[in-house]
Amino acid sequence: MPEQTEKMNLLDLDRAGMETFFTSIGEKAFRASQVMKWIHQHRVTDINEMTNLSKSLRENLQAMAEVRLPEVVVDQKSDDGTRKWLLKLDSGNCIETVFIPEGSRGTLCVSSQIGCALECSFCATGRQGFNRNLSTGEIISQVLVANHALGFDKDGERIVTNVVMMGMGEPLLNFDNVVAAMNIMMDDFAYGISKRRITLSTAGVVPALERLREVIDVSLALSLHAPNDELRDILVPLNKKYPIKETLAACKHYFEGKKHRYLTVEYVMLKNVNDKVEHARQLVKLLKDVPSKINLIPFNPFDETQYERSSQTAINKFRDILIKNGLITITRKTRGDDIDAACGQLAGRVQDKTKRTQKRIQLQAGAE
Repeated sequence: MPEQTEKMNLLDLDRAGMETFFTSIGEKAFRASQVMKWIHQHRVTDINEMTNLSKSLRENLQAMAEVRLPEVVVDQKSDDGTRKWLLKLDSGNCIETVFIPEGSRGTLCVSSQIGCALECSFCATGRQGFNRNLSTGEIISQVLVANHALGFDKDGERIVTNVVMMGMGEPLLNFDNVVAAMNIMMDDFAYGISKRRITLSTAGVVPALERLREVIDVSLALSLHAPNDELRDILVPLNKKYPIKETLAACKHYFEGKKHRYLTVEYVMLKNVNDKVEHARQLVKLLKDVPSKINLIPFNPFDETQYERSSQTAINKFRDILIKNGLITITRKTRGDDIDAACGQLAGRVQDKTKRTQKRIQLQAGAE
């Protein structure tokens, strides 16, 4: 018997890709918007239930395509309303997706990789190692799963109002699939989320940042975490390749010609590491010409970490120095830490191709 090929996952296609697909099989391009509405707005995953398609088209589609979702392995709810899903993909790999409610805002934190190709020293995801990039369908399916689980509010509006690409992985190292997924998020035939309500967070992959400016317009966040190259080289090793000055220049260029837009700067607060008065003053000098808003993030501990959370006194003093010098600064609330859903805690289940965990265990054994 001939080997059966895997069906195309329709979740992998943004509108342009969907239109190309339908025209390639002799159908009109408008079928793309019909199918996108069925999948993303009506949450219909059975092609046979897409009743405004002809029976022959449905049969044809079922033979070559499907809507393939990940399996929800765990659905956890925090005492503060945060919700986390563990989603099974393949070969034992799982990713995590987190929903954070805050008043009328509902923010979904979406993953872009299985594990992370970077190795930031304060991040649980980085310690898990890296397996592979997520497909477009695997990225957007996190939005679909969350919307299906959360439903609508009393006014009939979706509970998920904002998306942040801040989950597992470095989004700019999975450029094409992340951009396609964000296009689906913004598409009026899918989720219709405003470009200002979608935020891509990056550690600073400079060439990809320059490219991003040319293909999509979303909000941008930089995982900075240090005010000088010497310290950032340790906390965010990518800095050795793209130092702070070069990274900030790319961020400023991204916003050129875009009125009333600013860079969100993420800064995790690590006790006696990056939370001193001199660090705050260095940060003021660094960001004085960068239209930005600074998020101070109390460190969220995980097993075997060498770091501790800064005291509230240290965080407040750091914040006050920034504000006094004209920088918009907030301290992010710690959410979902009772279910390991807080910033920096997402780990999932990763079949690590980098052998990062194994190497760390070997080094620890050698030290003993």
